[in-house]
Amino acid sequence: MTGTGENLKGVPREILPGVRVYPNPTEVARAAARLFVDFAWQSIARHGQFLVALSGGGTPRMLFELLASSEFRGQVDWAKVHVFWSDERAVPPDHPDSNYGMARRVLLLRVPIPQANVHRMEAEKANIGRAAHEYEEVLRKHLELDDRGFPQFHLIFLGMGADGHTASLFPGTRVTRQTSRWVSTPMVAKLDARRMTLTLPVLDAALRVVFLVVGSEKAEILRAVLEGKAEPPYPAQLVQPRDNGLKLFLVDQAAGALLEAATPQPAVLPRGKPAGTTRGKPGRAT
Repeated sequence: MTGTGENLKGVPREILPGVRVYPNPTEVARAAARLFVDFAWQSIARHGQFLVALSGGGTPRMLFELLASSEFRGQVDWAKVHVFWSDERAVPPDHPDSNYGMARRVLLLRVPIPQANVHRMEAEKANIGRAAHEYEEVLRKHLELDDRGFPQFHLIFLGMGADGHTASLFPGTRVTRQTSRWVSTPMVAKLDARRMTLTLPVLDAALRVVFLVVGSEKAEILRAVLEGKAEPPYPAQLVQPRDNGLKLFLVDQAAGALLEAATPQPAVLPRGKPAGTTRGKPGRAT
C-alpha cells in the first residue's frame, strides 16, 4: 500500500489535538484521500467491508478526483466499499446541486465499485419523509448497530458552513441527541427548502468523523466551533463521536489562520505517524 504516508510537502501542523493544518485545499484533499485509503484497509481487515458516508462541496470534489486518479484508485478494494451520504438536497440525481450526482460523475463512474454498493438518499421524492424512512431501512440492512441502537459507520466525511452547520443540521433547526430517528428532513428556513440528513446520534455513533474545512471565510466559525463557547452550540460543535471515536479537522492555512494567531508555534507531526492516531475532542488532550 504505497503512497498513503505523509510526504514532506503534505506534513500537517497539529495546532490543537485533532486539528491538522495543511498549506492549501489541495493538500487537505490529499490528506483526506490518504485517510480514506488507510481507513478502508483497516475496516476491511477488521470488518470485511468499509462503510463510508460522503458529503458534498468543493473540497470533497477534490478528494473524489484524487480517489479516482491512478495514484489512489488501485489502493482501495472497491468491491468491499459501501458508499452512503451524510445529507442530500431535494433534487434529482442529475441536478447540478445533487451531492450524489457530483460523487457519481467525479468518483463512482471512475472506480470499480459495484452499483449495489452505492446507497444514495432519494431526497427528490415527493414524500421526502417517507424517503427518509426508506433510507433508514437501507442503513438497517447494511450497518451494524452500536450499543445505543444507532447504525455505526466506519467513516463519515463532513463539511462545515460559515454559519456552523454540518451535514444538513443548521443553526435554528432542532438539532438534538434526544431522537430515535436515524434520518431526518429538516426545513432549512434561510434556504426555504427541505433537506435529508443523518441525525446527530448517527454522526456520534461513527467510528471516525473527519471534517474538511477550507477557505478564509471559515476562519471565524472554525475558531468559534473549536472554542466551544457558543450558546446554543453550533451543530458542528455538537458532533462528538462516542466510545473513543476519532474526530479530526483537516483544514487549510486560510481556515486555520485565527488558530495559528493564537498558537504561533504549533507542533509538527513526525514523518510516518500513523493516520488517525489522535482521538477525543479537539482542543483537549486525552
